[in-house]
Amino acid sequence: MPESLKKLIDLIGFLPGIGEKTATKLALFLLRAHPAYAENLGSAIARLQSELHECERCHSVCDRNEMRCSICRDEARERTTLCVVEDYLDLVAIERLGIFSGSYHVLGGAISPANGVMTDDLHIDTLLRRVSSEPIEELILATNANLEGEATALYIEENLPKDRDLRISRLSRGLPNAGYIEYADDVTLVSAFKGRR
Repeated sequence: MPESLKKLIDLIGFLPGIGEKTATKLALFLLRAHPAYAENLGSAIARLQSELHECERCHSVCDRNEMRCSICRDEARERTTLCVVEDYLDLVAIERLGIFSGSYHVLGGAISPANGVMTDDLHIDTLLRRVSSEPIEELILATNANLEGEATALYIEENLPKDRDLRISRLSRGLPNAGYIEYADDVTLVSAFKGRR
């Protein structure tokens, strides 16, 4: 196998959820694709990290020329309900359903000492500042239903300002234990979101 093709297969195979067979198929597709497509794909990948950054408010993803993401800039969004998710894919899964019109806060992961992820590695401090300074009435802790997600939610609950009259809710257990929000089907996610407690 040519070295450049092997290198491409290795790079594609490094992506989450892509095995060696799929990586090989994708590499061969790119080899046979129209040169303009391959060039556009390469250019989009090369610009990805320089054209996007974290929203200064919720830590979601936004264009480099904006300080806040489209959700944070949307004046029609309800500001008294804040949904806390582990990562951007969880936000995308909830937004795709169109069932939530409040704000978000993306933690950037979950507490996992075994993987070297501690509270200081997450956006928990900015979450606590938002809860103290914004007119939030309900905090939805939409962390994954696994050990790390539960530990993260518990840590947040224990560190919330005690002087706030705040309703704290969790997604209902329609989501399987040890499950991930981003992989949940739409019906399960709608049920879990509407049945939050």
